[in-house]
Amino acid sequence: MLAGFIVLAVFILPYTIMFFGSVKTKSQIRSVDPTYLPTEWHWENYITMWSTPETPLPQNLISTIVISVFATVLVLGVAMPAAYYTARFRFPGRYVFLFLVIVTQMLQPAVLTSGLFRQFVSLGLIDTWAAMIFINAAFNLSFAVWIMHSFFAGVPKEIDEAAQIDGAGRLTVLFRIQLPLVWPGIVTAIVFTFVACWNEFAASLVILSTAGNQPLSVALTKFVGQYETSWHYVFGISIVAIIPVVVLFMIIEKRLVGGLTAGSVK
Repeated sequence: MLAGFIVLAVFILPYTIMFFGSVKTKSQIRSVDPTYLPTEWHWENYITMWSTPETPLPQNLISTIVISVFATVLVLGVAMPAAYYTARFRFPGRYVFLFLVIVTQMLQPAVLTSGLFRQFVSLGLIDTWAAMIFINAAFNLSFAVWIMHSFFAGVPKEIDEAAQIDGAGRLTVLFRIQLPLVWPGIVTAIVFTFVACWNEFAASLVILSTAGNQPLSVALTKFVGQYETSWHYVFGISIVAIIPVVVLFMIIEKRLVGGLTAGSVK
């Protein structure tokens, strides 16, 4: 029990520091005799940060939501049939395909930013949401395929065969029979994909130059200057950026736990 409280305290402490810092003034944060709790609670920081000259924060939030949601939908639309087919059917090059799926996990957007920049310039998609949707989808697709592949492979083939005997086609088997059975795996893929897209920074910094198109992860850097940093806004934006992810986890917590622990007990 004590160990659990210690771990919880270590985990929660950075977030409490951010929260208390977000309702302080610059002078309180930079004081030579700082205090953990604010001497004065400035809740207006959460209002004024939306209209600062550094960056159009409301547009940054919209950009983050649009990129994350559409990239996640694109990943699911491609990963589900790919994972189902590789788990259910034997075809030439199947193991090579699965090996390449694993290998692509070694590649990160930061390594390929220069090549991606040139590619999207030639396509006329530079500095657009579409570019970041494609990038986020591409770099999270392999993980989603691998996660869902393991779930599809765990469903007995006799279920598919029974449905096909009753006249069900492959798409019917996939969407009406398989998906409800592997729903925990789909939820796991959704959460990890969405969080990865929400937190993406390196590619967005290079591909998106217009302030309004940039996500919160990049907008946050606008408050960190060479000579001065608006820490109260940095903390406030960080808290705001965390909230959607926390809400998502709260909504689908049971499904996520089921997906992460599936197969651990036979």
